Parts: sequence; C-alpha cells; structure tokens
Amino acid sequence: MSGGSGRNSEDGVAVREAVLEDGEAIRAVHRESILGLGPAAYDDEQVAAWAAGCADADYVAGIEGEEPFLVATDGDEIVGFGSLSVGPPEDYAADVDCEVTGVYVHPADAGRGVGSRLLAALEERAREAGVSRLGLTASANAVGFYESRGYERVRAYRHEFSAARSTGVTGRVVEMKRRF
Repeated sequence: MSGGSGRNSEDGVAVREAVLEDGEAIRAVHRESILGLGPAAYDDEQVAAWAAGCADADYVAGIEGEEPFLVATDGDEIVGFGSLSVGPPEDYAADVDCEVTGVYVHPADAGRGVGSRLLAALEERAREAGVSRLGLTASANAVGFYESRGYERVRAYRHEFSAARSTGVTGRVVEMKRRF
C-alpha cells in the first residue's frame, strides 16, 4: 500500500464486492484506519487493543459469506471496506432489521467521500434485501460521520476492544439507527 500518495480526489474511487485476494489489503486498511483515526477518541491503550483484533479477524469468512462485504478502490489500491449483516442483531437496544458491521477508510483517504460511498452502497444492499431499519455500533470518533448521514443515537455503552483476544480494555461506543 502506498499510504495514500497520489490519492487526493473522490473521482478515482470505485466500490465493488470484495474478493478473496483482497483479504490482506483489507486487514492492512482496517489496522491503519484504527491506528490513524482511533486516537481522535481513544487513548493509546484502547487504540492498541482495538487494532490487535485485526491480526485474528477472519476477512475470508466475510468475503465468502452471503452478506455484502464491499471494498473501495482507487486504481488497484484498496482504500476502504464495509460490511453488512442482514437480519436483526441480538444485542441491540434499537429495533432494527440489519446491521452495518463496519465501515473503515485508510486515514490517507479520510475526508474524501470514501466512507460515504461505502455506506451508501451498503444501505442500497440493505434496501434491496427489504430492510427499512438499519443499525450500527459506531466508535466514538465516527459518531459525527454517521449522524451527518441520518443516523440517530440510541445508546452509548462500554465495549471491550478485541474481545476475542480478551484484552479487558474497554471504550465508549454508540449504538445508532436509521430508517429508510
């Protein structure tokens, strides 16, 4: 990954379904997004614990699954990704039909519309699946992004970062929802 050199406009960004060959580039974007953007809302220990989960994340299962797993590309570089889980999440306070399980953008590409394009594509997939109520759990640094796109806060709570690794490190996240 070039770290964003030469990427300064939205014009070259395309959104497509992820393929197996994208797995390691997705892992890199995920980690860099957390390390680069997470410090806006979390301390060093929280960011490190959050990023640690990238090492164990099974991107292949998401890509091979039946639910939407999208990447944003600029030329042949992956600059962001997003995923959707169709069906009501079990642990939500809000009554929703579907969950945006992630939207991550490489920090060199933040602010150029990549996240907006990914989110719009995921919302379109949700609509195609007959969803009218969409939920997500936003990191504290992403709440404003989602609010500006029509999501409302439902509740804030403490979440353990990289719980699969049992880090014991928690941070505030915000459950949000949107109706179409």
